[in-house]
Amino acid sequence: MYLSKLFIPLLKETPSEAKIKSHQLMLRAGMVKQSSTGIYSWLPLGFKIMKKIEQIVREEQNKIGAQELLMPTIQSAEIWKESGRYDEYGEEMLRIKDRQGKEMLYGPTNEELITEIFRSSVKSYKSLPQLLYHIQWKFRDELRPRFGVMRCKEFFMKDAYSFDLNDDEAKKSYNKMFFAYLNTFKRLGLTAIPMEADTGPIGGDLSHEFVILAETGESQIYSDKRIFDIDINKHDNSDGSIKELRKKYDEFYAVTDDKFKKEDFEKKVKKENQLITKGIEVGHIFYFGDKYSKPLDCSVDLQDGKKVNVKMGSYGIGVSRLVGAIIEAKFNNNIMKWPFSVSPFDIAIIPSLQKNDKSNYLKAEKVYKFLVKNKIDVLFDDTNEHLSAKFKKFDLIGIPYQIILGSKSTEDKFEFKEINGKTENLSSEEIKNKLLNKRNFN
Repeated sequence: MYLSKLFIPLLKETPSEAKIKSHQLMLRAGMVKQSSTGIYSWLPLGFKIMKKIEQIVREEQNKIGAQELLMPTIQSAEIWKESGRYDEYGEEMLRIKDRQGKEMLYGPTNEELITEIFRSSVKSYKSLPQLLYHIQWKFRDELRPRFGVMRCKEFFMKDAYSFDLNDDEAKKSYNKMFFAYLNTFKRLGLTAIPMEADTGPIGGDLSHEFVILAETGESQIYSDKRIFDIDINKHDNSDGSIKELRKKYDEFYAVTDDKFKKEDFEKKVKKENQLITKGIEVGHIFYFGDKYSKPLDCSVDLQDGKKVNVKMGSYGIGVSRLVGAIIEAKFNNNIMKWPFSVSPFDIAIIPSLQKNDKSNYLKAEKVYKFLVKNKIDVLFDDTNEHLSAKFKKFDLIGIPYQIILGSKSTEDKFEFKEINGKTENLSSEEIKNKLLNKRNFN
């Protein structure tokens, strides 16, 4: 992609309404544009990053045997009335009527709808367990939307649902999702800590929030620092290995403010290991048994002819929210560096262009065509800006690698720079191999 052709409306000044760094960067880098309060249009740069996050989330769901479907954004109010949540949910839920006067709603979550789909389709215990997920837009009419995509009204979310025969089997599904979430965030370049959390309007008696440390986080967290030493690479997705991993995490105190008890914290965690800080929730998982299957009469036939309500869990990841969360974790000293796995481009080519000398441009274009031919996603800065202005711009955009064609480049060696990192002179072939190896690693 040539930068001159990319739709990327950069802003020189930080908008006054943007209070945290992710909101500031997303507006300045032309990633999003506010449509109305709490609602954003995703522009090409931001949308590309979000779609890469979505794909990583999808791949990790598929690895544990979850199956993807797609449910609508608009739901019937009838099933919510069956579950008892239609009136309980509060004003965050947007309630509407169609032209026939039928009560509808813009889905804030999908427990009722997925339960209705399951109960009308599965009748026998032989079809269990089932893990189903979709990635879809949600709407919650936040009273005070703020912080850009971190707390907005319309957001892109992965929500998964498990259906099992009994509590023991349901806990296995819960643990599988626990493991998938840890791997998902690792691939996104984030260290997310699972913490015991309140179940909120979803309900149930078992819940974990996955939280990344950030000064701008809305959650107060209390944890044992040693929890960061757990190595998930030593575990696979077998039931026994995941159960062992869960046990390791459960050994350490880690809660959000809803679950915090000062006496427990001081008793269980030595002072030198105590961590009290702010965090951003990037995922939330729940186990709620028959909270929805019972009122919605979602049951299966057992071998002896009896019926039993299925046991359910719910598992959410805010895909669009993760774009902001990654910025909060990675943006430092006015420089952004996207993890390679979600970067909008693999590399940027930045030539120093002289008015009456096209040699750097021609060399840059040759490198560009070579990399594109080898399936490398490249952004070529073909604008006439001064080199220092280009560097400042790319510090904002955050593409992790750069090829700089200036005084240090030769006919067949080019300045290859990792943003905010080391620089070396490499050939086109060496650059290609380095990037392809990085992609395979991720």
